[in-house]
Amino acid sequence: MEEFDRVILLPEWANEVIASYESGTAGCFVLHGNVNDRVLIGQKKRQLGSLSDFVMETLLPQFDVILSYDLGFGLRVERGGETFRKWPSLDETPDIPQHPLPAIRMMTHYLQYCRNLKIMGREAPRVAVVVKQAHLVCPAMPNMLNYDLSSMASLLRGWAAEARLQEFDQAAFLISENLHSLHPLVAESSRMCAVEVPLPSQPLIHEVLEWMEARCGVALEAYKGRLDQIAERLVGASIMSVERLLLRRQHDGAPLDQKSLAELKKQLVERDCKGLIDFVEPDRSLDDIVGLEGVKQWLRQDIALWNEGELEALPMGYLFCGPVGTGKTYLAECLAGEAGVPVVTMRNFRDKWVGSTEANLEKIFTLLHALGRCIVFVDEADQALGKRNAGSGDSGVSSRVYSMMAKEMSNTRNRGRIMWVLASSRPDLIEVDLKRPGRVDVKVPLFPSLNAKEGFALIRALCKRRGVEIGDDDYELMKAQVPELLTPGAAETIAVKAYRMKVTNKMSDREALLACLSEYRPPVALETLRFQMRIAADEATDASLIPREVEELLV
Repeated sequence: MEEFDRVILLPEWANEVIASYESGTAGCFVLHGNVNDRVLIGQKKRQLGSLSDFVMETLLPQFDVILSYDLGFGLRVERGGETFRKWPSLDETPDIPQHPLPAIRMMTHYLQYCRNLKIMGREAPRVAVVVKQAHLVCPAMPNMLNYDLSSMASLLRGWAAEARLQEFDQAAFLISENLHSLHPLVAESSRMCAVEVPLPSQPLIHEVLEWMEARCGVALEAYKGRLDQIAERLVGASIMSVERLLLRRQHDGAPLDQKSLAELKKQLVERDCKGLIDFVEPDRSLDDIVGLEGVKQWLRQDIALWNEGELEALPMGYLFCGPVGTGKTYLAECLAGEAGVPVVTMRNFRDKWVGSTEANLEKIFTLLHALGRCIVFVDEADQALGKRNAGSGDSGVSSRVYSMMAKEMSNTRNRGRIMWVLASSRPDLIEVDLKRPGRVDVKVPLFPSLNAKEGFALIRALCKRRGVEIGDDDYELMKAQVPELLTPGAAETIAVKAYRMKVTNKMSDREALLACLSEYRPPVALETLRFQMRIAADEATDASLIPREVEELLV
């Protein structure tokens, strides 16, 4: 790697590998993250290939012998077969082993043989070994007593522990989808250099688009000379997904256009993340929220700081807390729309298999780092974020989720790129450390309507969106029937029912709403609402966010 030609554009992670090897810092690497994607390979003749092809052809062009192993094909000599056959031990083992432990042992013995040659002053080949899908070859199964697996993990860890790999012109690569699926003896070794392979950046996507333009001219004709605009919109998608998209559009004769790019990106990102997230580019803003003037003013000030690049004054995250139905999710989407950034909502990333939950979180974090500016929305945060001490009922998964989330939320490199928004009706159940400044800097309480006038204004605005017109002068007629502590969720239900009654019973707008109000029953007990309001008020970052009426109500 020290003789690598740097003319071509390399991903950041590849530069990190080269720098670590050439400096003598590391000789054994775990590549994890977006390892199943396609990568541009070659200099004069460019082509898309796998990550393992990139490692062997771009990072290891000067190595004489390259051995690779995966469960499907077993041990293979990728380069230098004639040199490898000179190894005397092959006479004793005529058949190249295909099972994991014998194959890893053979690779280890060959590395040692070549080191011994050099120690004796004899000519020795430069050797690299690559283990593909290492998470399947040496998986994380800490609760199983498996001596073969432990032996293999010990051998792989030994590659990293051999601090003189570079000195003997040797290198080792383990390619794994994520660290948490790899045996802990390997993944947690201090000698192992773990390098995350992120989703492609905008410049790399742009380079791929330029390379594909000759093959997909019809698909890209609307952006000829402006491929950087498509590349910017497709950040967060894998190269494999971009390639499939262009090939299919070319086949269908359907050029990409601005209108379709947003929906296409949503499909690509969600497919690449295998259902772990929902990706939304909001089409609403804070103007769509009825009331909450103080909250909207605060949030708009923060968005202005974000847009102006005043990151030191920008919060790392928000906590929206309040009774159920107060519009916490809707407020998060409006905040994102106001800022002009997408919303990523974590779905059910928990899994029953050992290491799978942590692996899913790794995959989500990889996506977030690639997207650039975005808002991450965590609903029901009191349940989703885990607990510091969750006991042994879930084998420690909840505490590991807590640890990973806490680390990611406090990563200052994410400031100005990733904005965390947590939502909960029981913020008192969220671990205190997750709510501290540096992770959640602003805690915004949301309350139901505090009087009949507020409740009527909310109902009227939501009815208007459905074509049910209610006038200002109807307030006196209806104020006695406006429900106490009305939440936006409950008001939405009333508006939908009023429209339904208007259509089905051929009633006037006023008659339909009056009928709905007369039959209304609160979906949540008022005692529960008051309890959740008190908790939200206690959590508030600033006293200005708590209306005087709330203080009087909760006395």
